[in-house]
Amino acid sequence: MAYEKRSRQRREKAEKPKVRKARNGYRSKPFSARLPFAADRESPAAVRSAKPRVIVVGVVFALLWVALWGRAFQVQLVDGPELAAMARRQHLTSLTVMGPRGNIYDRTGRIMAKSVELYSVFARPLEINDVAAASRALAPILDRTPAQVRKLIGSKTTFVWLDRKVPDRVASAVRNAHLDGIYLTTEYGRQYPNKHVAGQLLGFVGLDEQGLSGLELAYDDYLAGKKVHLQVQRDAKGNVLSFGPSVDDLASVKGGDITLTIDAHIQLVAQEELAKAVTESGGKRGGCIVLDVESNEVLAWAQYPFFNPNDYQRYGQAAWRNALAIDAMELGSTMKPFLMAAALQEKVIDPDSLYFCENGRYKIGRNTIRDTHKYGWLPAHEVLRYSSNIGSAKIAMTMGKKAYHGYLDRLGFGHKTSLDLPGESPGILRPPGSWRDIDLATAAFGQGFSATIPQLSKAFSCIANQGVLRPLSLVKKPEPKAADAVRIFSPEVSAQVLSMMREVVEEDGTGTRARITGMQVGGKTGTAQKAGPTGGYGNQYVATFLGLLPIEKPRYLIVVVVDEPQKSHYGGVVSAPAFHEIAVKTLAYRGDLPDMPMACEKADKPSPACKPEELKIAQAKAEAPTVQGAVPDVVGMPLRKAVELFAAGGAVPTLKGAGEIVSRQTPKAGAEWKDASKATLWLGPAQGKG
Repeated sequence: MAYEKRSRQRREKAEKPKVRKARNGYRSKPFSARLPFAADRESPAAVRSAKPRVIVVGVVFALLWVALWGRAFQVQLVDGPELAAMARRQHLTSLTVMGPRGNIYDRTGRIMAKSVELYSVFARPLEINDVAAASRALAPILDRTPAQVRKLIGSKTTFVWLDRKVPDRVASAVRNAHLDGIYLTTEYGRQYPNKHVAGQLLGFVGLDEQGLSGLELAYDDYLAGKKVHLQVQRDAKGNVLSFGPSVDDLASVKGGDITLTIDAHIQLVAQEELAKAVTESGGKRGGCIVLDVESNEVLAWAQYPFFNPNDYQRYGQAAWRNALAIDAMELGSTMKPFLMAAALQEKVIDPDSLYFCENGRYKIGRNTIRDTHKYGWLPAHEVLRYSSNIGSAKIAMTMGKKAYHGYLDRLGFGHKTSLDLPGESPGILRPPGSWRDIDLATAAFGQGFSATIPQLSKAFSCIANQGVLRPLSLVKKPEPKAADAVRIFSPEVSAQVLSMMREVVEEDGTGTRARITGMQVGGKTGTAQKAGPTGGYGNQYVATFLGLLPIEKPRYLIVVVVDEPQKSHYGGVVSAPAFHEIAVKTLAYRGDLPDMPMACEKADKPSPACKPEELKIAQAKAEAPTVQGAVPDVVGMPLRKAVELFAAGGAVPTLKGAGEIVSRQTPKAGAEWKDASKATLWLGPAQGKG
């Protein structure tokens, strides 16, 4: 009890307010010295009231902690892949790059088309600080006005092309200008090193290296480079930070290479002679095919006017379309050998069967068929030799519509060839049931149905190949699909028709201008009237010559067609000379010129191996002065041109050998003349220069 009393007293004393006496003598207010919450800590009620608050705070912190870990789990494990992909999309962009397009080669390995790296100019407008200044600087480089450039680079886009596949000089000027936001990148562009050589056949590609015509279109899937998908970084604004492909070697994604059957040298010869035939005759256009009969490979595929695919934008569609494959026309009397072959195969005629040619006029119903000359009785082989329309009509009528139509159909007329060129025409061959008598008669000499020059070439190769029809080929690699050979005529019939075709180029035939000295040639002329726009036939013609050589065992087939010649419309006058030049130059180039033992310089009479006018120039005993300067290079030239070059300088060369091409010369080209009388030209297959 005493203890409790003392404790109470101490407590009361401690709780009793202390009164301090101020310096001025006044007492201050009572002051309690009790510590804050001292009583509460010891009060059960106070403790009970604080406990829920502590629990709430703890729960809140626990929930926040759980939420934080839950979110981290979601971000890292649940949404992680999606967020990573989103980040890549925001900072990376996909760029599709095409590998280089495959090359196109001729049969000798000469490049006809290739892809090269070219520069393209683009802008990132958001990086350009002074649009006006940049426009003024770029305008002369890009050959545009400042306003045109400003319209492009003043946009708010992140990327804009300014010019693509520019020349090196333009790229160098852009690089040296050091303009902010203006960049260069590389793309592949197509180049055709031989310019207009086989331009329509090769075709061209667009800015994105996609084939648009010719073989570039026909083999686009094979030639096209493979796609490569690359990723490049970009900044927060979406601007690309790196440009161009990052593939070190694109050879693995390069397109396939193509090797053609075309020989670029023969192609150039064919184009030059075709152009001469068209321009000298005042013609509108022309076409030519040179075929290796043994393989049915096309050696030349020529058109005039020419087309340079390097500058395809400068040409209209008429210039770059592959007219040889697309345009079908009535080919006139060049169809008569097929009539003869069909009639011989059907045994309704033999080469000596006689036909009365009505002295130049023959009526069938209300229609009249005419010949150029008034022929009476002609054997079948002379019907072909003199190209009698009336005799041909009578042979066709002897055979009948169904039989003749059947042979034309089997030869491929009315069907596309196996070349599979874009836009190729099958021609027009109406069913025999729709033929009237006059239709059968005119079909005998190539009217009333149409065909392309490749169709005509393929059909004639059948006669040249002992009556076996084989497909034509333009491409050696990749190898074309194998096609079965089909026999149409017997070897005996083919030989008979070839013999008839030889007569066409003999002394009084229609194709004498196609003759080649020292080699037997066979052929057929064609002078076809062109159908008018409203029906009937007008005053325009298609002049054709088709020849085979050597005729005993044909190796080459050459077709020359001139559309709408003005000075003369006969195939033997307009097209046969071009055939002759192409044939001689092809034979010389491939070493197939005949090598005859006669020597021109010692012949008592002019040898057939040399033309009389050439001998006259070469053997003249003119007072020739000593030639000054260097000896001209004439190896590979036609004899006439070589002799003219020497004669113009006063030299009189001696001729040795046979043929129409200079194969060797002395003195050598470039040597200094010392004695003009010592000049000698050897004729025959070219042996190379020097």
